[in-house]
Amino acid sequence: MTIRKPPISGTDRRTFLTAAGSLALATGLPAPAIAQARDKVVVSWLPIMQTTALYVAIEEKMFEKANLEVEAVRFQAPNQIIDSLVANRADCGAPGAAAGITVLAESQFPGSFKVFGLQGGGIAVNRINDGLIVANNSPIKSFQDLRGKSLGHLPGIQWRTISRHMVRKAGLDPDKDIRLVELAVGLQVQAVIAGSVDATLSLEPVGSIAVALGEAKRAMTNPVAGIIADPFYSGVSLLTTKFIKDRPAVARRMVEVLDQATAFSETQFDKVRPMLPKFTPMKPEQVGIVAQPYLRAWKDLNETDLNSYQALVDVFSAEGALRTPMKVRDIILKPADLGA
Repeated sequence: MTIRKPPISGTDRRTFLTAAGSLALATGLPAPAIAQARDKVVVSWLPIMQTTALYVAIEEKMFEKANLEVEAVRFQAPNQIIDSLVANRADCGAPGAAAGITVLAESQFPGSFKVFGLQGGGIAVNRINDGLIVANNSPIKSFQDLRGKSLGHLPGIQWRTISRHMVRKAGLDPDKDIRLVELAVGLQVQAVIAGSVDATLSLEPVGSIAVALGEAKRAMTNPVAGIIADPFYSGVSLLTTKFIKDRPAVARRMVEVLDQATAFSETQFDKVRPMLPKFTPMKPEQVGIVAQPYLRAWKDLNETDLNSYQALVDVFSAEGALRTPMKVRDIILKPADLGA
């Protein structure tokens, strides 16, 4: 998906300005000023609720107001977002970029990223981030009931690692007692309803869609927060360090816009609901029941937030996905990084 308009070609631009100048001479009116070119930023995103701040920034035209031309590229798997950033095909990972994969990539390519926001949910804050989704007639009530069954999750190492950890904590062997299946966001509810998998560990809005369809349900709400950390953040907002180094002023404006959009999302979520069908796999009639995500702006990050993120990183170490221990505080954006 892209929100930028097709540029005027060089010939068309010259023709337009020449004609405008001739008209001004003929009428005595001043010639129109040439609009200042907007700074282009490529943003990678995933169609989940954690990405809400991006949806708000687009629909409320916050990027245009900040003189930014944003090309938003949609992906279906978390690892694809990080791959696009590592390859310098994108400048920014929208809110909802994979928090765990970010750390894995940073360990492999040190100095690649800076995190400037966290997204998720929690039990104490009463915000739904994830759920164990099953068919309405399923006897499954928890991860302990998954022995000999299949569990779907988002593609990539992040949710495979989290799923393995959740299964292990339930007393099962993720290599012997269960079959893990990778499923894109838009396929998860139908896979449960059709019986292709017995359950899914899904991010919002999958759980809300399941409830709205009336054929599937949340067997557990926020199970990951109950095991890893509460609140639990599986999403982050990212800047590449190349983007920061090459265009610090533009990077600063991106952070400011997404912080503003995060505040809007947190305080005016009822105004956000009508935007969601344009960006996520939900229908207009389903927006009234969708769960509000828990979004943390860069300026609001505190010790609780950073400790929660660290807890996720420690899971990756415990599961063997991350071989070198990492401190999340080392990759959190600092004012000095932006020359402030």
